[in-house]
Amino acid sequence: MLLTRDEQAALDGEKGVSTQKAMELLVALGKVYGAEGLVDITSAHLSGASYKTIGDGGLKYLEDMVAGGAKVSVRSTLNPVGMDRERWREMHIDPHFAEKQLRVIELYGAMGVMTSCSCTPYLNDNVPGFGDHIAWAESSALSFANSYIGARTNREGGPGALAAAILGKTANYGLHLDENRKPTVIIDADIDGSMFSYSLLGQAVGTRIGNGIPYYRGISPALEDAKSMAAAMAAAGSVALFHVEGVTPEAGGFDLDGLEVIHIGERELKAAHEQLNSTDDVQLIALGCPHLSEKEVKDIAALLKGKTRIDNDVEIWFCTSAAVRDRCPEEVRILEGFGPVLADTCMVVSPIEGFCQCTGTNSAKAGNYLPTLCSQKVMCRDLSELLKVIA
Repeated sequence: MLLTRDEQAALDGEKGVSTQKAMELLVALGKVYGAEGLVDITSAHLSGASYKTIGDGGLKYLEDMVAGGAKVSVRSTLNPVGMDRERWREMHIDPHFAEKQLRVIELYGAMGVMTSCSCTPYLNDNVPGFGDHIAWAESSALSFANSYIGARTNREGGPGALAAAILGKTANYGLHLDENRKPTVIIDADIDGSMFSYSLLGQAVGTRIGNGIPYYRGISPALEDAKSMAAAMAAAGSVALFHVEGVTPEAGGFDLDGLEVIHIGERELKAAHEQLNSTDDVQLIALGCPHLSEKEVKDIAALLKGKTRIDNDVEIWFCTSAAVRDRCPEEVRILEGFGPVLADTCMVVSPIEGFCQCTGTNSAKAGNYLPTLCSQKVMCRDLSELLKVIA
């Protein structure tokens, strides 16, 4: 790799131990993927935030980075953690977990990371611009940023994104380069246009194409639809970039001749739905994967307004960012009549396996991760169907 004099100095340890470790990691990644050099980034978004997923080993790594003087040099935000920082007891979290989780957040904050703890930073305090090079590690967020915004990031791992945040640079390969952002397959989609249908579409496409780059025709996703579809594609496959004809900013500049055309319609959506379901009974309904937007909070509140809570043992969590929760006080009051509106966390990175075994969701992303990360059986349904369980 070709490094500038300043980059080489960082690699040689002239700027401190933590900076050297960060540069060593980026250079190693760059060599693996054939990068010719590094590229400046405008922001980072970090995963590896939940104590459930990083454990004591990850906590020790963060302690070492802070002890070595690590500081981020660009706007950097943090993914959801394993609990709401103030309402963790309502989530059945034990005090030992809570103590460790709060320490994880504290350590990221000590490095200058904004500890807003959301998987939808683009709705709040980390909004990249078109063409910006960024280093984001949350699969749904990076896919949305690449596609709907037109920023540029690879699917970063947690340590790699932290290293990039410290240096303000990342290895220049993959989706940072024009030639790697071209579509690899055309998707002719026939869906009903509901947000749930977009989630199922993402599930069907992600399962079918793996890490390809789909070019969609026949759909017009709003922000919430694109958020849901991006999350599903990234979880069912590893899609990090998609284009939508007439919608996404880069969709108009490609030659599509010779690309395979795949039709996704009722049959494929039904198969995707069946793939996600393993139970008809639930103990917990968890909404907000990715985190609920302001519009979603308001839409759910409108569906629940004037209704009363059914007297059963099913819990419901509404997961969103603290910023969105603060912007919707009246709607939050309505939702709180049915279950807690939680910030900073989500069902996937919380230790829900400690108190339940069957979870309901309207998210294909959650439907993929709940069985593997949380040992759950899953009921995946449209929002209106899920709400009938509790209201």
